[in-house]
Amino acid sequence: MIFRQLIHDDLGCASYLIGDQDAGVAAVVDPKIDVDAYLRLARFLGVAIDHVLETHTHADHVSGHGRLRAATGATIHVHREAGATYEHEPFDDGWELRLGEVRVRAVHTPGHRPEHTAFALIDGHRDADRAWAVLTGDTLFVGDLARPDLAIEPEDGARAIFRSLHERLLTLADDTEVWPGHLGGSMCGGPGMDLKVSSTIGFERAHNPALAERDEDRFVANALARLGPQPPNFENIVALNRGELLTVGVEVLPLAPRQVEQRRAAGALLVDVRTDQQFDDAHIPGAVCNPMLTAGFGSKLAWIGDPELELVFVGRDDEDGRRAARLALSVGLRRLGGYLHGGMTSWRQEKREIERVERMPLEELPQHAALVQILDVRERSEYDAGHIPGSAFTPWHDIDGLPDGLDPQRPVAVVCGSGQRAATAASLVLRAGAREVIHVVDGGVPKWGRLGHPLETG
Repeated sequence: MIFRQLIHDDLGCASYLIGDQDAGVAAVVDPKIDVDAYLRLARFLGVAIDHVLETHTHADHVSGHGRLRAATGATIHVHREAGATYEHEPFDDGWELRLGEVRVRAVHTPGHRPEHTAFALIDGHRDADRAWAVLTGDTLFVGDLARPDLAIEPEDGARAIFRSLHERLLTLADDTEVWPGHLGGSMCGGPGMDLKVSSTIGFERAHNPALAERDEDRFVANALARLGPQPPNFENIVALNRGELLTVGVEVLPLAPRQVEQRRAAGALLVDVRTDQQFDDAHIPGAVCNPMLTAGFGSKLAWIGDPELELVFVGRDDEDGRRAARLALSVGLRRLGGYLHGGMTSWRQEKREIERVERMPLEELPQHAALVQILDVRERSEYDAGHIPGSAFTPWHDIDGLPDGLDPQRPVAVVCGSGQRAATAASLVLRAGAREVIHVVDGGVPKWGRLGHPLETG
């Protein structure tokens, strides 16, 4: 049997290549948009990719099923309730796909989306009837569960997830391996998602806090209380994944500094993908900081970007620009104006205008607190749990102008939980017209409390 997990580290997505090497046949489950890795692996293993399986219509990344079908001629399979308009073979609960001695059995597990399906894997070389593993997609993660609000009413989704868990997945044997569709950092789950790549039914039953609640009403209440804000781009991604197969990318052009300046003047959003230290030291005026060297670049880009807004990337070099464009495509952003040729160095060589953001270690913030306006850019639940007295509040992803109550003529110190979200938020506040913006680094509000400074709740 062939079984390989492939991870998209930035988005926290997991896909799988499964099959039978003796029979020379394989299938890919939940492919990412860059399909080269599957083609290389299939060639190395000597198998043909004849099938593509989707656990559901994804809301966080653009699927590679169209490109994989174009490259291999594979048949795409998705549950009948997905309403897919592309050419595919629909299936229902209990459907099986045979790959040599390997059988893939569809286990309908609605909740995250109505069509959501897990895939139980049966290896005829081991046991002809018993599933040894289950690909749980976006229902059961390691340490957490999927969010229920990306397709239907949240309460209905949460009740469906509860039943899918207790009536379908948790009926499998304790030693059944669990291979999820996402790892920690994905927007499709909660904060409890683990970075472990797999688990077992028994381990999750014993250690996953969400599975400990056996009362459906309390489970639903807990699930709804944990919900974060809905990603703004998910409906666009769902439409792309449900509609006509996407087989081509977008050409990304290198741009000289003069062309970048012209596109900025025409309304393009400049996204600086270098580290936050490099951005703070010097950046193009109006650019937004979204470091690509840390996980979550694509998810953040989906918040600050817009499908109708042209994006131009600024990196250390040309490869940064090209890689950023690939990640933009993976979250459904296709209006790509290009990237700064030669990176930020070429802008500096032409002695063009730059801006800077002051950096302040958290330990120094108390002595300046009376002189600055403190802006907390964490999520509402974090702010309510404890915040710096007198601080203003706007989640980083909701900053589309100068936050209410801030004086643009006075310094604004931007703080989050660690300093990472504050980097993006500080750039957005500066872009909105604040005269002086301070990026609080080396810690955030939790560290403020640990240092003995007061916190307010509520």
